[in-house]
Amino acid sequence: MEGGGSVSWMKYGPVVSLFVVILALWFRSPQNEDLDDRLDTVLSSLLRAEQKVGMSNVARPKVAVGFGGCVDLIVDGVSLLNKIGLPPTDQPLHHDYIENTEQLAQSFAYFFAPGAAAERFMLNDTLFSELVEASRDLPGNRWSVGGNAPVMAGRMATEGCDVLLGGSFSPDFTDVLSQHITGNILDEPDIHLILEYPSGASWGHYTSRRANRYIIHSDDHNPYLDSMEEFAEKLGDFKPDLLVVGGLQMMDNFPFQSGERDALFSRLADLLSSSSPQIGVHFEMASFVEESIMEDLLHYVIPHADSLGMNEQELPNLLSLLKGSNITVLSDPNPRVATVLDQMREVYRILNQRYKDGKPLTRLHVHTLAFQAMIVTRGSQWKNTMSATAKASLTANRHVCGSNDIDPSKARLIMDDSFSVSRQEGSQRIPLQETRPVSCWDEEDYEICVAPVLVCTEVYQTAGGGDNISAAGLVLQI
Repeated sequence: MEGGGSVSWMKYGPVVSLFVVILALWFRSPQNEDLDDRLDTVLSSLLRAEQKVGMSNVARPKVAVGFGGCVDLIVDGVSLLNKIGLPPTDQPLHHDYIENTEQLAQSFAYFFAPGAAAERFMLNDTLFSELVEASRDLPGNRWSVGGNAPVMAGRMATEGCDVLLGGSFSPDFTDVLSQHITGNILDEPDIHLILEYPSGASWGHYTSRRANRYIIHSDDHNPYLDSMEEFAEKLGDFKPDLLVVGGLQMMDNFPFQSGERDALFSRLADLLSSSSPQIGVHFEMASFVEESIMEDLLHYVIPHADSLGMNEQELPNLLSLLKGSNITVLSDPNPRVATVLDQMREVYRILNQRYKDGKPLTRLHVHTLAFQAMIVTRGSQWKNTMSATAKASLTANRHVCGSNDIDPSKARLIMDDSFSVSRQEGSQRIPLQETRPVSCWDEEDYEICVAPVLVCTEVYQTAGGGDNISAAGLVLQI
């Protein structure tokens, strides 16, 4: 989350980024000239695409965002495991939830090596408290606003929206969150532990393929969507242009009493179905591993959503379930563009066939390390898809590098020089044009846009990346 100066940064950030491009041109080394040229051109072109749609001359869009809130304690994951004396395991294994240190080692190793994001509930309160205490005096640790809803709310307020937050945050962060956010202050919010690691990090014989994070929590408040009732009461007077739902992964593998989760989902479905048809509804996916909760999402939540956001792990997970297969816990963390686009087309088609008598899915945004991809139905309420895709791409770098000023010397392109629009034989290949890096084209009843990401090479934080990216992309489309 950005600090108190975030609004001014957002006002001048693009100008500063263009200035950095000019400095990079001046100080480049001869051997890197071609690469520098390419990065500089892509950056300046993405900035122009983002700036084609201004927020300064329009009324601030009103966005309602739920649910939950916490405090994130961010540490270097390997340093923490070393500090508590947890040796690398010889058995990387998937666990739905964590009960002891052996399962923690196995689960961390399972996701650490491929560099895949994961989030797990820890049933063992004592072990979780010990990990938090060990993290408190770990060098380089940081406290941050946490929870999907507060993070998305913070980004949207920074980008020019007025936000109703269906969640809570610590009084320690009232000066960080924008004055344009209305929410509840909770004196002792739950702590979520964020184990970050850079690309190339080593833990025993494991080496991470990309920077990412492993999240653990023992949260017994957010799974109950405590803020939902008050949030629903305020929606009528707030009159939002967009309703955003996230944070439901807190309910994954939580030990509810029989019938509790169904009742919560039923209340959420009532809230979504009672909102005005003119209000867009966006659902942000997350790391779900329990098959029954995915079925609940398909029954109670997704039929009411016009828009879905997810990463490269969550997309094949959802598609697998839609096609009648089991959940895919771990997928390729660096998929090709053609693979992602084919999966997006299938999700778009299946959901619109399945819920053809309900609310159609008109927007699908997938954020990966290398690129952003959007499918938007032509003639739908969502506008400015090209600029929104560019903004999502730039936000990925801004968040992960921890600065609104994008420095091309701390970035690289890992998307291919050209990509196929599908894995089908004979599919069109689209070259990456540095002067027009966002590629958009029409198919069937929708438009597809793909933008490369200037991948940050000096990582500040990966946690909250998806929430920031999705929120920024939505802002230009309301």
